[in-house]
Amino acid sequence: MPFNGEKQCVGEDQPSDSDSSRFSESMASLSDYECSRQSFTSDSSSKSSSPASTSPPRVVTFDEVMAATRNLSNLTLAHEIAVNENFQLKQEALPENSLAGRVKHIVHQAFWDVLDSELNADPPEFEHAIKLFEEIREILLSFLTPGGNRLRNQICEVLDTDLIRQQAEHSAVDIQGLANYVISTMGKLCAPVRDNDIRELKATGNIVEVLRQIFHVLDLMKMDMANFTIMSLRPHLQRQLVEYERTKFQEILEETPSALDQTTEWIKESVNEELFSLSESALTPGAENTSKPSLSPTLVLNNSYLKLLQWDYQKKELPETLTTDGTRLQELTEKLNQLKIIACLSLITNNMVGAITGGLPELANRLKRISAVLLEGMNKETFNLKEVLNSIGVQTCAEINKTLMERGLPTFSAEIQANLIGQFSSIEEEDNPIWSLIDKRIKLYMKSLLCLPSPQKCMPPMPGGLAVIQQELESLGCQYANIVNLNKQVYGPFYANILRKLLFNEEAMGKVDASPPTN
Repeated sequence: MPFNGEKQCVGEDQPSDSDSSRFSESMASLSDYECSRQSFTSDSSSKSSSPASTSPPRVVTFDEVMAATRNLSNLTLAHEIAVNENFQLKQEALPENSLAGRVKHIVHQAFWDVLDSELNADPPEFEHAIKLFEEIREILLSFLTPGGNRLRNQICEVLDTDLIRQQAEHSAVDIQGLANYVISTMGKLCAPVRDNDIRELKATGNIVEVLRQIFHVLDLMKMDMANFTIMSLRPHLQRQLVEYERTKFQEILEETPSALDQTTEWIKESVNEELFSLSESALTPGAENTSKPSLSPTLVLNNSYLKLLQWDYQKKELPETLTTDGTRLQELTEKLNQLKIIACLSLITNNMVGAITGGLPELANRLKRISAVLLEGMNKETFNLKEVLNSIGVQTCAEINKTLMERGLPTFSAEIQANLIGQFSSIEEEDNPIWSLIDKRIKLYMKSLLCLPSPQKCMPPMPGGLAVIQQELESLGCQYANIVNLNKQVYGPFYANILRKLLFNEEAMGKVDASPPTN
């Protein structure tokens, strides 16, 4: 929204490669004090209570729960505004056939029908209309900045309800003239995106319909004002986000001591997996025996983040420190699963018919597009992956045969086509070797991204077999690294406290379970 009566452009939603792109420069890995053993054995790594504390749980009051809820709501909203460049408030329209939608329509229609009958009475009644102009005046004044005194005085003078009532008593009030003034003022205050709405208001002849549409456009302008405020606040929030989120989460933790339980279990699971891996290595012939396993806190935390790429977001609760990025992580994981399948299909095709199609890059791109289109929505419950993989196999064979025919080459035999389709369909089977290979290489690539200070400036080498999805994987990897690095910056002290207890205090007392991971 404009200030001092001047128009400002409010942009529409635009797609972005990364919701967190502004943070790419500031996303550093854990600082030295968070990564070193000294920091994890000190008492100053976090103000939060110990996750392994043996103190009896204190009673949490209803007011404390509500305060924690408000803090979490504020934290989530601030995080979304700062990291999501496309975040905007939108009006939610009730479904037309819903009960609430019908009731709202009936009540509103009844009000405007009454207003129409009052204005058309003989003599006309203006009390409801005057109240509407009083409400319109307050809305218009809310759009002004403290410096807009001239326009403020003009609005108060023209829409002076006491004066309008005096005029109504003498049948001298000009409702249409007042409406025209309101429309003209709205035109000065609205964003350019509302210019068409203002022109439609000016072209409306019926005074009741004019007033009705004025309120509709004013609602849109209020939403524009809120979104402009969000846009103005975003740079400030981005500068202060780390400290703000950390402070807010500390308040939540003080009000709800169990606010790190899921996070502790998430990290502990990685500790157990790493300890089990080290114990297996110690049993390997020729391996050096050590007195006790020694884990890197950074390695444990990075492996915890890697687990999010295979998280069951429908059934498994996220760690509390990652709830603000839950939707982004889920979308990222879903896209990554689609890329894994595309890479698997490409690898199978190259292994079987690479000698024929190797010099045809346009064919490879066409096959990739076909796979991507058919795999859309693969994370829905109704999606039948086996059927889709079979369809992709049929389409792939058809495209390859078409290309071979255009070049005067013999097409695939029925046996080769059946073999190719069968290998495509088997990707969904458990322990499929192609899927396992691609999954392992993608994990390796993502893990290497977490070790880089600035992934967008220095991308790690792409593992073999992933060239077909390189561009998409690099973009996805940057988004993932940005989320992780910001999360480390915000919650590093809390993670340090948890890791200090798990790796050093509990390890010395033998409390960390080194049994094989359950999942």
